[in-house]
Amino acid sequence: MLNGKSILVTGGTGSFGRAFTRTVLARYPDIKRLVILSRDELKQFEMAEDFPREQYPQLRFFIGDVRDIHRLQRALEGVDIVVHAAAMKQVPAAEYNPFECIQTNVLGAQNVIDACFDNKVKQVVALSTDKAAGPINLYGATKLCSDKLFVAANNMRGSRDIRLSVVRYGNVMGSRGSVIPFFLKKKHAGEPIPITDTRMTRFNISLQQGVDMVLDALDRMWGGEIFVPKIPSYRITDVAKAIAPELPVEIVGIRPGEKLHEEMITETDAYNTVEFDNYFVILPSMRLWDVDAFMQEFKGRRCTAGFKYNSGTNSDWLSAEQLRDHIENYARSKPQGTQGDSLTWTQPSSLMAASR
Repeated sequence: MLNGKSILVTGGTGSFGRAFTRTVLARYPDIKRLVILSRDELKQFEMAEDFPREQYPQLRFFIGDVRDIHRLQRALEGVDIVVHAAAMKQVPAAEYNPFECIQTNVLGAQNVIDACFDNKVKQVVALSTDKAAGPINLYGATKLCSDKLFVAANNMRGSRDIRLSVVRYGNVMGSRGSVIPFFLKKKHAGEPIPITDTRMTRFNISLQQGVDMVLDALDRMWGGEIFVPKIPSYRITDVAKAIAPELPVEIVGIRPGEKLHEEMITETDAYNTVEFDNYFVILPSMRLWDVDAFMQEFKGRRCTAGFKYNSGTNSDWLSAEQLRDHIENYARSKPQGTQGDSLTWTQPSSLMAASR
C-alpha cells in the first residue's frame, strides 16, 4: 500500500509519529520517503539517533510549523500521503492561550489542506480526539473545527485526485498525556494516587492500535469519513488498583474542561454513523459518494437512532487485572530511559512486583 510512496507526518516527533515511523519502516521497506515535519529540533535530533540515516535512508527530518503555509508548501513537494498529527493538545494551556491553540489546530489545519491541494497530495488522514465530540473545552472545539475542515475539503476537490479523512480516538495508554505515567510516578514516590472522580471512565487504545487504525483508514478511505475504532473502556479506579493497590487514593475533584466519560460519537452523530466489525464511520453530512455502495463494500450497517458511543456506556470493559497486564506489557516495551518520554521507566519486574 505504501511502497513506492512519499509520506509526510506533521508533528512527527510526538508519541504517535515515532510509533508510526517505526511501523511504516518495518512493514514497508520500499517506501520512497518518510518525512518528519515538526518544530522542535531537539526532538528531531533525538529521533534521528533512534533511526540512524545509515539504516533508514528513506527517513527525512524537516523543521517547520503548520502555522507557516510557505514552509508547508516546500515540505510537501512530491509527497503522496500526509498524516496530520500536529496539534496543541494540553487542555489547560489551550484555555490560558486560546488564540495560540486556534492558530495551530484550526488555521494550521487549513494550511495543511491548502498545501496538500497545491502539491497534488493523494491522501490525507488527520488525527482527532474524543474531545471533539460534544466539546466542552477549547482544545475539543478547535479539533471539532479541524475535523469539519478536513471533511468539507472533499467538497472542493473537483477533478483533483485527493481524499481527506479523519481518525478519532481517545486516551492512548502510556503516552505523555496519559494518566498512567503520572500514577507510576506517584507509586515510585510512595504517595497517594490522586483520583479526580471515582465515576470517571476512559477508552483504552495503544499507540500501535492508533497507528494501525490510521493505516486501515488509508487503505479504506473514500474521503470525508471520520473513522472511530471499537475499543474497550476502563474505570480510573481500576487503573489505580492495577498500578498501586497498596497505596491510598486521594479524591482531588474533576478539573476544568474535563469530562467524566470520553465520548467519540454523540447521539446526534448517530444519524450519520455506520457500524463495521471493528470500527464506526461518521459519514460526511454532505453526500460525496454512494453510501449504500460504501456499506456494501465493507459490510457495514446503519446505527440505530439514539445510538451514542462513550466510555461510560460501552459494552467492552478492561478489568484491573487486564489493565495490569497491559501496563506491564507497555513497560516491557519501553527501553529504560527512552529519550523524549516524561518518565524513566523501571524494568517490569521491579515496576509491577508490588502490584501483584
